[in-house]
Amino acid sequence: MSVLVVVECDKGEVKKSSLEVASYGAQVAQMLGTTATAVAVGEASEANLATLGEQGITKVLFDAEPRLKDFVNGAYTKLIAAATEQEQAKVIVLANSNIGAAVGSRLAIRLKASLATNVVELPKANGSSFTVKRGAFSGKAFADVVLSGERKIIAVKKNSIEALHNAGQTAQVQAFSASLSDADFADAPKQVVMQDQAGGILLPEADKVVSGGRGMKGPENWHLIEDLAKALGAATACSKPVSDVDWRPHHEHVGQTGITVSPNLYIACGISGAIQHLAGVNSSKVIVVINKDPEAPFFKAADYGIVGDVFDVLPKLTQAVKELG
Repeated sequence: MSVLVVVECDKGEVKKSSLEVASYGAQVAQMLGTTATAVAVGEASEANLATLGEQGITKVLFDAEPRLKDFVNGAYTKLIAAATEQEQAKVIVLANSNIGAAVGSRLAIRLKASLATNVVELPKANGSSFTVKRGAFSGKAFADVVLSGERKIIAVKKNSIEALHNAGQTAQVQAFSASLSDADFADAPKQVVMQDQAGGILLPEADKVVSGGRGMKGPENWHLIEDLAKALGAATACSKPVSDVDWRPHHEHVGQTGITVSPNLYIACGISGAIQHLAGVNSSKVIVVINKDPEAPFFKAADYGIVGDVFDVLPKLTQAVKELG
């Protein structure tokens, strides 16, 4: 029962979530007594793909078709399906990302596979079946799901698995062609707009995020958020009320109806912590809340809290980060 891992790349680098997925796939392969092969999607570089050996990947399939740089659902689905058939993979592992959500369901139908999303732990094998634990109800509960299909697709939640780092290990990068045609790119967007944050950091993939709410009192004060983000090398984000009044663009809106983030560090500045906002950030490893209201609901979800005025705290915090850096 071989394992295929879908690795997402951007600007030549493997995304952090895909390093976690590669580690997950390698551990599943070890559990099954086989090896893990990866297939790359997005803008990849062979040199960077070779480093996936550190996560336990033995081989990486790389299709150099230039149109694969940008996400196209039909083309990505065909590419992964072709790799699955070539490797005779019975387990496909991918990130529970926007791409993973779009491709995973298509693959499940195409390959007649069982699918589990938002998975947070390694599977438990029971004969030919897998039992996986997945998050439900915006992270408030967990469900054990049995995958009994001959093929199994597992979409791994970000930050649920620690990425392995076996220094010095390299993966073999192998040329691969899925024989894609123009028809496979028929649903390609006519124009791709990359909505990078300051410093070119994509919010869904950011390792650190500094977010502001109505407590910032207006867009003219957003430089305090941006200054701290720049000092930390973080992306900037905002709450829904902030984007609703056009203080910040909607692609920075984090929450249940916006972007879901899973950074190692999430700093919430002047955000009360409505349940819809928490649903979009509760996968963060460390949450820091800055609010002058000691009764703000967000403090209940925080790992660290600062009760204080953001206009006093943020400049001091930014200066402290600069001095440490």
